[in-house]
Amino acid sequence: MTEVDLSPVTGASDPLAGLRLSRRARSDLERAEAVLVRRARNDGASWAAIAEALGVSRQAVHKKHGGRRLLGRSD
Repeated sequence: MTEVDLSPVTGASDPLAGLRLSRRARSDLERAEAVLVRRARNDGASWAAIAEALGVSRQAVHKKHGGRRLLGRSD
């Protein structure tokens, strides 16, 4: 597993600039997670397997990524 270099965020001389970088990183990670969950589901992965990979409960991952939202529609 590759480590993420957080030094640009934590090493920023201006803490507010670091917080803005942190917000952007979080947004990027959320988008990446959604894409990977969708790909895993399309490949036949169970909610339990996805939850284990993310270190959360099956219910939590299903609540966040499940239902019709996976196809871009609301419930």
